[in-house]
Formats: sequence, C-alpha cells, structure tokens
Amino acid sequence: MITCVVEYQVDPAKIAAFETFARAWIYLVGKNGGVHHGYFLPGEGASDRAIALFSFESFAAYEIYRGLFGKDPLFIRADRLRDESGCVLRYERSFMRPLLPSDVTDFPD
Repeated sequence: MITCVVEYQVDPAKIAAFETFARAWIYLVGKNGGVHHGYFLPGEGASDRAIALFSFESFAAYEIYRGLFGKDPLFIRADRLRDESGCVLRYERSFMRPLLPSDVTDFPD
C-alpha cells in the first residue's frame, strides 16, 4: 500500500471553496480505486495549512488514477474548482508507506 500525503497552503478567506474542492477529490479517489482518509483543515486559530491523505494498493494503481488527470471530465472539473477559486496557493505531494493499527498485534520486543 502507498499513501499520498498532500500538504496545502490555502487562502484562509477561501476555506469554503477549498472544502468544495476537497469533497470532489474525496469522491474521485474513491471512485477510481483508492481510499481517501480525509482532508484535515484549519481548525482553531489562524492557519493556512491543510493536509489530505489517501491510499492506493500500489504505486502502479496510483499511476492509473493519475493517468486520468487532464483527460477525465470530472478530474478537469475538480481542478477547475481549485484554479478558478484560487483557494490553493501551493501544494506539495509525497508518498509514504503506512504502519496501521491493524498491523500491530502485540507489544514489540
């Protein structure tokens, strides 16, 4: 399993637009074979940071999903939500291998 971690710098005045954008991507990841673990949005206090976590069974499965960017009409619409609203100022994507609670069965020696 591979988990994509996307860290966003968002416009704090456009959080509602970012939430609309996020809902679109939660739908698209699930529709295309991934598991979205959610977006984590600014809470208390001033913040311009948001994080998304989603997983695919393999990097190859992720690449199939990425192949839809710029081609699938729903992907194009989702990108347009971001671009036209200006809610995302910048983002960084990285990949991690999760160690999940289901992987832990006993206290380590």
